[in-house]
Amino acid sequence: MVIMTTTSSLAFLPVLERIAEEMERTPGRGRPADYIPALAARDPRSFGMAVAELDGTVYGVGEWRQPFSTQSITKVFTLALDLAREGDELWEHVGREPSGNPFNSLVQLEYENGIPRNPFINAGALVVTDRLQTRTGDASGELLAFLRAESGNPALDFDKEVAASENAGGDRNAALAHFMASYHNIDNDVPVLLDQYFRQCSIAASCADLALATTFLARHGIRSDGTRLLTRSQAKQVNAVMLTCGTYDAAGDFAYRVGLPGKSGVGGGIIAVVPGRCTLCVWSPGLDERGNSVAGVAALDRFTTLTGLSVF
Repeated sequence: MVIMTTTSSLAFLPVLERIAEEMERTPGRGRPADYIPALAARDPRSFGMAVAELDGTVYGVGEWRQPFSTQSITKVFTLALDLAREGDELWEHVGREPSGNPFNSLVQLEYENGIPRNPFINAGALVVTDRLQTRTGDASGELLAFLRAESGNPALDFDKEVAASENAGGDRNAALAHFMASYHNIDNDVPVLLDQYFRQCSIAASCADLALATTFLARHGIRSDGTRLLTRSQAKQVNAVMLTCGTYDAAGDFAYRVGLPGKSGVGGGIIAVVPGRCTLCVWSPGLDERGNSVAGVAALDRFTTLTGLSVF
């Protein structure tokens, strides 16, 4: 299904249709995240893709209105919400460099005295959630309210089954949090932090919802209601970290193929930003060995190739 709502959509509609047709013919679409039982049963051949323009126009192909588990995509929004509150002080507690290791790795933390490499690996996201929790008293609730407002969808909510599934298998995240707490880089009680973190990752949203919610980054920090969340410089920082760190230890390959700031999640979604132009979200649950959607990366690669839109 494709919906067109403005004349400016015409340039992208044939591109989205062509991409959807190509993905339908593509074999080998990866495997869902079977280590999270609530996600394991997803059909790896499901596919949806949406584009949102700066004025709030959104349109898409495939299952672009189907909610899915956002997982690590939410780390972008939590980062923005905390950065808006505390500014550069945040970067004293989390780095901005690619990790080169799996997203749940413990290895670098010991070498780097409990300071995670970047906000998008699990350790870094735990630090950001912890700091937002200290400032708001309800980090996941603050995130949900933001996503509802920016997407225009008040029905967005946490998925209790997914949150419980992650909590049941959350020993490594608990280990990361306790290790960083030993370096005084976590303020809240670890069980409280983990509950907030798992709730954050469990939010279910569609490609349309997430493309719309991300447009503040394409508008250089301006929210959908015209108010400013981030300074132009802060929006640049978030986009830069997305480009270099947003797809786990495959960020270099993603930058090479797609050429846009992006953030993936093991639910199969990926968001991407074309600064000053539009935002995208693609979803397909089949993942590669590094936790990124196989069809999602391929679809974004085709989008930038066919349109010529890239930050490079």
